[in-house]
Amino acid sequence: MELVHWISTMSRYRFITPKRTGKWYPDLQTAKQFAAEIGAGFLDSRTGRFVAYVGTKLEIGALHDDLQEGLEPA
Repeated sequence: MELVHWISTMSRYRFITPKRTGKWYPDLQTAKQFAAEIGAGFLDSRTGRFVAYVGTKLEIGALHDDLQEGLEPA
């Protein structure tokens, strides 16, 4: 259980379509909520499930990648 919690808190999520790339979000549920804005899919109001459109991909990245991107060698 602790390992799963550690992994989920160390990840970030975004949806990518063939034409657009979504913003990074700290949790999957938030990424799903905003995915409709880029045309990646929609949340079914009846079931609460996310339905991705054809060609949509979920990208999962490490939170610490942001820190490394801005670093320059000394």
